Amino acid sequence: MKWKVLVALLLVPALLFAQKNTSPYVAVDRMMTEPTVSHAQTTTEVADYINANFTSEPGKVRAVFIWVASNISYDVPNMFAMNFNETKEEKIKRTMKSRVGVCENYAAIFNEICGKVGLTADIVVGYTRQPAYTNFVRHGWNAVRVNGAWQLFDPTWGSGVIMDDQFVRKINDEYFNTAPSALIHTHMPYDPMWQLSYHPITSKDFDDSRFVANSSRPYFSFPDTIASYLALPDHAKLVAEARRLSANGVTNQTVHDRLTNLYANIEVNDHNAKVAQQNKVVETYNEAVDDMNKGVNGLNDFINYRNRQFKPAKTDAEIQAMLDKVDKHITGAQAKLKSIRGGYDKIDEMMVQVEKNIIDITKTLDDQKQWLAQYLSKSKLGRKSMFYKYSWMGVPLN
Repeated sequence: MKWKVLVALLLVPALLFAQKNTSPYVAVDRMMTEPTVSHAQTTTEVADYINANFTSEPGKVRAVFIWVASNISYDVPNMFAMNFNETKEEKIKRTMKSRVGVCENYAAIFNEICGKVGLTADIVVGYTRQPAYTNFVRHGWNAVRVNGAWQLFDPTWGSGVIMDDQFVRKINDEYFNTAPSALIHTHMPYDPMWQLSYHPITSKDFDDSRFVANSSRPYFSFPDTIASYLALPDHAKLVAEARRLSANGVTNQTVHDRLTNLYANIEVNDHNAKVAQQNKVVETYNEAVDDMNKGVNGLNDFINYRNRQFKPAKTDAEIQAMLDKVDKHITGAQAKLKSIRGGYDKIDEMMVQVEKNIIDITKTLDDQKQWLAQYLSKSKLGRKSMFYKYSWMGVPLN
């Protein structure tokens, strides 16, 4: 069973703040609402347009925000319909075509375009707080590093509102580069790292409407933590997030569910890694047996050729190459077996007989190498006297 990290849905709230003065971005906004880019069908087309028209990181991230918020409509009828069998790539492709989606789609498209225009970004997953209560439905938004500093964006909440069960587009700049100290009033990331705070609040603080960072708590270097996190492989990221989430307090069902999901992913990844390692051991074992069998066949070919008194004739180099090839196969088999010892108990048991066979093969090979060295050292007349019938037949393993 393949587990996937869940990014759940959230209703778009009514506007809670006054609009910011967006004058620094008037030109960017105008260009990003041109029909040329509005009709783009892929994130690559959008990214290419942005790269061709903007060079600064603030301009690029504004362009991404405006395109996503202006072109994706909230999918009200399917706000709670989640397809866990759909990959991230499939979600993005479908949403780019339909132009409707929920928070996970907004965040995924925003994140992908950011990456394609050269911005370091990540999807933040958590839950939110409405004016009068905590909403325990999972929600997704974005963090982007702009000119070396991390910033927060919510393209879903920034795209409009729901009124009378209908999505109404209304760009809300309160969710563009929102100050972390402000966004924490409504957005609680599961991973405290994404609060972008040196003194992050706990999940209980958020549930109890205590949003002000407490400087008496231990200092948390979120820039260093994020840098280390982004350098980790996916499995290690899950482990690190689970550790931080657990330490920050599991005080409600949505946090508990997220932690449970992380542990499930970790367990599945551990199992898959173990199976992959065992499969690799089996593959290497089979390669070793194949090398040994090739060595056996080559050794038998040499002995049969010797019994025919090296007829039809080969050069000395060609005859020597016959045993050198056998030696290479046997040495390769030994090296492969050594590399997987202790990797899989069942294979270790099977290796015992293979290694015994290799010992026998090596003894016969050494005898033939010594004989050939003596043979090659003699004159033509002296060589003839060395031939006599010799029999050995190794039994290949299947």
